[in-house]
Amino acid sequence: MQRRCAACFGRRPARGAAILLAMVILTIVATIASGMVWQQNRAVQVEASERARTQSAWILAGALDWARLILREDDRVNQQRQRNGQLAYDGLDEPWATPLAEARLSAFLAADRDNNADGGPEAFLSGSIVDAQARWNLRNLIAPDGKIQPAEMTALRALVDLAGAPVDAAERIAAALRDAWAPTAEAGSARARPVAPARLADLAWLGIEPETLARLEPWVTLLPARTPVNVNTASREAIVAAIDKLDLGTAERLVQQRQRQPFESLEAVRAQLPPNTPLDAARISVTSRWFVISGRLRLDERVLEERSLVERRDADVVVRRRERINLSEPR
Repeated sequence: MQRRCAACFGRRPARGAAILLAMVILTIVATIASGMVWQQNRAVQVEASERARTQSAWILAGALDWARLILREDDRVNQQRQRNGQLAYDGLDEPWATPLAEARLSAFLAADRDNNADGGPEAFLSGSIVDAQARWNLRNLIAPDGKIQPAEMTALRALVDLAGAPVDAAERIAAALRDAWAPTAEAGSARARPVAPARLADLAWLGIEPETLARLEPWVTLLPARTPVNVNTASREAIVAAIDKLDLGTAERLVQQRQRQPFESLEAVRAQLPPNTPLDAARISVTSRWFVISGRLRLDERVLEERSLVERRDADVVVRRRERINLSEPR
């Protein structure tokens, strides 16, 4: 009896060790299995994100091409007007100025022919075309020889005052742009030149406060070339900047008049101004070449926005800059 009990006590530690080993093995297998499941889920998420990114890029590229087609058609209409002895203009009454309300595109994104609009991903597209020449262009401030233009400097001071920005903002902006765009006489001076800005927001590189740029943004832009302000699309503040000795009241009258009938020539604009008001064709116009095309795509839980700067020239619309401006989830 004593020997049998001793044998029982001898087997109990071995049996406990076997159970412990089995639990350890089970834990390792469960950990490996959960890791494999996580990796599989991660791979599925990455694939879904990549597919959504590809779909978004494809849709926004199509929206950009569609907007370019609208601008080319508008240019064709303007050319037809000129052939008929009429005057060409670009105004807010034209088709390009009508924004695209959010439209559902899910039917075009069905995964296969068995899916329908309800079974496919939820995709909604909206967008707009905005006249870039509706704002006063900072490129006009500096002449090709690197000197500050006095008339444009006066315009910038007026806009800074209207925006409620710091009083020295105009001088600091002018000095920064003069240094960035000054012609280089010697190779050594190029190394000291600051990086030239391409957008209004880039002036922050030159020491201009973001708050000041935010105040000026509704009326000021920065384009690759010198441009006049289009009186048919500009705000009254931008019109004041483009026409010397003009007050806000007269500029507001121009805005109200164009709502009834867009201006087809500078002579039509002159007829609405006080006598002897100077009009410079290099600073004010009734047509535009530069536009900003904005597209916003809502695909399932993702929201993607893109903005493209385009130039209309030689019966074509050329994309000069394209940027993604926002990537977030709708709230």
